[in-house]
Order: sequence, then structure tokens, then C-alpha cells
Amino acid sequence: MWQSYINHFKNYLRLERSFSDNSVEAYVRDVEKLAEYTELSALNLPPTQILEKHITAFLKYISELGLTPHSQARILSGIKGFYKYLALENEISQDPTELVEAPRLPRKLPDVLAYHEIEQMLEAIDHSTPEGTRNRAIIEVLYSSGLRVSELTGLLLTNCYFDSGFIKIVGKGEKTRLVPIGSEAIKYTKIYIEHIRKELDIKTDNEDYVFLNKRGSQLSRVMIFLIIKDISEKAGIHKNVSPHTFRHSFATHLIEGGASLRAVQEMLGHESITTTEIYTHLDRDYLRQVITEFHPRSRVEVGGRQ
Repeated sequence: MWQSYINHFKNYLRLERSFSDNSVEAYVRDVEKLAEYTELSALNLPPTQILEKHITAFLKYISELGLTPHSQARILSGIKGFYKYLALENEISQDPTELVEAPRLPRKLPDVLAYHEIEQMLEAIDHSTPEGTRNRAIIEVLYSSGLRVSELTGLLLTNCYFDSGFIKIVGKGEKTRLVPIGSEAIKYTKIYIEHIRKELDIKTDNEDYVFLNKRGSQLSRVMIFLIIKDISEKAGIHKNVSPHTFRHSFATHLIEGGASLRAVQEMLGHESITTTEIYTHLDRDYLRQVITEFHPRSRVEVGGRQ
């Protein structure tokens, strides 16, 4: 229903507007995100029947996924270009994006990290200390899987399926979901478990928690905030960095890299925007493929980088 229009739009950008291949692909990805949203929200409408209210709902959707106003504005720009093309071709009589305003861009720095800033934080960790080894694993897991801070502190050893590349998360409302975990996160978490955690005097009832303090007790939410604040300051990051920053960064980097909205929503544990039901569970192999293909920390092996 959408693909024919998208293909013609792609040819228009390439042949009539002489856009570069990268620019063409960026525009197409933006339109494909809207097309995917219409499918997920059961609108079942062709692009020529999309209304302003649908565009507004789509922007709300990607905002709740964690995309920054800057990312939302860029995606809207691509969609506006698509509808200007449809109007030019007399496919529509009214442009549904004409009165839709881009999200107001905040004056302060957005609470999302660029990938090079995440690398700066990882490099600022002192790996010679037990706490440093643990903290490296914490950040890798937060960024690899987009966890909420409570989901990280509540992560259990018995819910880690590293051989399969998944962890089971207990989220809001005690709802569980399986989330892919990247190779770097698995690597550093295993190092922590096998060389640091096993040396701790673990308190009763804390034996199954993955991340512990030096006294062998479950880490608190506040402690995770303090750990991340300290590392970000040492890395010279002048942003308000919190555990949720990594969740936003996870979603933003995956979606901007080309991952599907549905897959990211599933991994974040978000409910449908239009109903109270969880979207149909995705195939696990597909979710793992999304992490491998689109997550920056799963592509670091290229060119020998670590």
C-alpha cells in the first residue's frame, strides 16, 4: 500500500532533485517509519489518506519511544518532504503535514548521548579496581539493552541467558520480556561475575542479583545514579547524564540506524500507544538480529575497534 508511493518518491529525489544516495535513504527511512506506525496502530490507510491527526499521533509515539526533539524534527522533515512530493504529483489535495509543527527544540542539551560520548565514559572507567570492572558492565548492559534503572538493579543471574544472547527483564507491572543483550555487554558482565562478584561476601537473599555493592548487597537505584554521574564527570561530559540517558540513547541510536519501531518498542517494554495490549511478540531471532545489525556496540569489532 505504501511501497509504490515510496519507490516513486525515491526516484523523484534521486532523478529530479539529484539528492545523494545517503540523503535519499534518510528520507525513505523517515517515511517508512510512518508507514510502519500505520501498520502497528491498525490504521490500514494508504499515504494519500493520512490526516494531520495521524501525523501528530505518530510524533507522540516516537517521542514516547525516547527520541529527542531533534530526532523527531528530523524525521518530520523527511515526512513533510514526502507529502510535498505527493501534492506536487496531485496525489493529495491537502498536505496533512502543512500545519504540523516540529517539536520545540530545547535550549539545554538533550538527555541523549552521542556514541563517541558513550565511548568517552567507557574509557574513563578505572578497570584496575573491582568497582570499575562492575561499573563497566553496568554501563554496557544499560546501553546494550535499554533497561530502566529498576530493571538493572533487579536483574537476576537466573534470568541471564548469555549463551542465547538474551536477558529476561521484569518491568513495570511485573510484566516480563526477553531483551537481546550485545556481545560487549555479555563479555564485561561475565568478567564481573567470574572475577569480582564471586569474591564478595554475598548477603542472604542477595545471591541471585547480578550487580552488588562491595558489601555483597543489591545495588540501589540511587547508587546507580551516583556511579553514572561520577563517570560522566570524569569523562568530561557536560550533559545531565542519568541511567535513563542510556535508555534514550539506546532507542535513538537503534531507530536512527534503521531499526524498526516495533522491535525497539518490544525491547523497551512499552505498551501500544493506541491500545492497552502489548504488541504481538516478535521472533527472538529477529530481535537479536536488530541488536547485531543496528546497535553501535555490536558493530565495534569492525576495523578492529573495541
